[in-house]
Amino acid sequence: MLKPKVQLSLLAEDFYNRYQRHKQVAFFTLGCKVNQYETDAMEHLFRDAGYEVTDFESFADVYVINTCTVTSMSDKKSRQMIRRAKKHNENAIIAVVGCYSQKSPDEVIAIEGVNLVMGTSDRNKIVTEVEKLDVKDHVIEVEDIMKQRVFEALSIEETYGKTRAFLKIQEGCDRFCSYCIIPYTRGPVRSRPINDIISEVKSLAKNGYKEVVLTGIHVASYGKDLGDIRLIDVIKAINDIDGIHRIRTSSVEPLIITDDFLSELKEVDKFCPHFHLSLQSGSDSVLERMNRRYDKAEYKSAVDKIRKIYPDAAITTDIIVGFPGESDAEFEETRAYLEDINLYEMHIFKFSPREGTKAAAMDNQVKPEIKNHRSEVLIELAEKNKLEFEEKLVGKEVEVLFESSENGIYEGHTMNYVKVHVQSDMDLIGEIARVNIDRLENKKIYGKIIQNEI
Repeated sequence: MLKPKVQLSLLAEDFYNRYQRHKQVAFFTLGCKVNQYETDAMEHLFRDAGYEVTDFESFADVYVINTCTVTSMSDKKSRQMIRRAKKHNENAIIAVVGCYSQKSPDEVIAIEGVNLVMGTSDRNKIVTEVEKLDVKDHVIEVEDIMKQRVFEALSIEETYGKTRAFLKIQEGCDRFCSYCIIPYTRGPVRSRPINDIISEVKSLAKNGYKEVVLTGIHVASYGKDLGDIRLIDVIKAINDIDGIHRIRTSSVEPLIITDDFLSELKEVDKFCPHFHLSLQSGSDSVLERMNRRYDKAEYKSAVDKIRKIYPDAAITTDIIVGFPGESDAEFEETRAYLEDINLYEMHIFKFSPREGTKAAAMDNQVKPEIKNHRSEVLIELAEKNKLEFEEKLVGKEVEVLFESSENGIYEGHTMNYVKVHVQSDMDLIGEIARVNIDRLENKKIYGKIIQNEI
């Protein structure tokens, strides 16, 4: 007698799912902060159209995978997430966007279950495109990105469940490093009008956000296509907005770190002294083959200039090991250089050839086992440098913006982006407080709230 009731219950649930509830959309984002911003913006578009945003591992009517293609592993992860989405609901619409889609649309549409492929433009049309589709459809909507000349108008006013807002101010890159596919997937430099930036920051401040992170594909190029507007002008304008307490930038080029730039920056009291200066190699000969447009002396000069103005600055970087032709001597040059300049964090990547780049066609590709060894050596050095930097914080007072909590332990970041943990009975999410750092334990920094400082 129970079986018919169970069947009826399942039929009722199916009827509810199809006709009574709001449609649900789920997102998965791979890659950089720009991708995260664009996902947040697409979430807003779907919410405005009446969709509910749900967890990617749950049932949804639409799954959107925002892909990355910076390495071959990024492509692989993108394919894995596309296939995973279909397992949650075989009747769902699967939309794939981002850099992998832009680079290889035919490859993406051939993956079982994919209904829509969009690239790195026209994301503001995604809801319209999705709602045209049937589960049997397979559509590619990818434009020639190299012809794009105008910044795509995506915006957010609230990033759900977060305390820090990423703010995309720039698109595209014209540097064409020999190993990098991104200029071919993001197109030429396009800057967002400063009035649009200020309008969005004011909305974020109104919604309670205290920190904004300025992001883009090549942030240092901001304003190149606008005339006299520069990155520092954006930073200074945001500094005047009430409610915003912190301004942070994503990765910038070493050559933007000039005396003039820093003399203006030091007057911006809300600026966070956290500089991600991408290095890639500490060998001038490798940097030349990479087409990086600076040498290690210029990079060190930028580091020294920053530390002169901001003694407690956290400077982080990216390093590629195993670039084509990288000899033992060139690698040792990089290792010694990194030991000397002693950066807070180093993200170590093993060279991954990307079809269509100059580096992929270079002779003397480095063997995987050599890449692995060199990566291990630099990871060990990175861990040592990070520990030394964090040990110096013990006993100091720092300002922390709290972002999350678990079991009464709150987690947040200092102005220079060091993660701090505090035990508290108060609700600290979204609050900025002075904290006394009292210990470093199991690679985590702990402190105590200073009374009357919240």
